[in-house]
Amino acid sequence: MENYILWTLMLAVLAVLVAAAAVFARAYLTGTAPSALLFRPKGDRRLEVVDHANVDGRRKLILVRRDDVEHLIMTGGPVDVVIETGIRAAAESPVAATPSPPLRRAPAFVRSADLGNSLATPPEI
Repeated sequence: MENYILWTLMLAVLAVLVAAAAVFARAYLTGTAPSALLFRPKGDRRLEVVDHANVDGRRKLILVRRDDVEHLIMTGGPVDVVIETGIRAAAESPVAATPSPPLRRAPAFVRSADLGNSLATPPEI
């Protein structure tokens, strides 16, 4: 029985060594790092949750985008419901792209030259 366990263990080690040699040989032939063959970067994501909102304690509205098309889904009730489908993803509006200039406000309090009276009346506008 001990002989069987020894040969099984040796076969498993040999299989791991052959797999490692194959990874290093492929990396050498393609000119990349061995870790790049095992841990590849993911491609473009096609699915994302754009927004979500709680309707009540159980139900939730979820806006999902797939390939530049959005779908509004309600989950959490007795049945999950697709409320609206085929919504085109809104391009950035020119209003949001150009920020408005900041408002300049008069200070609420101004310091007076008199040290005894540190707060004076606000300036007339």
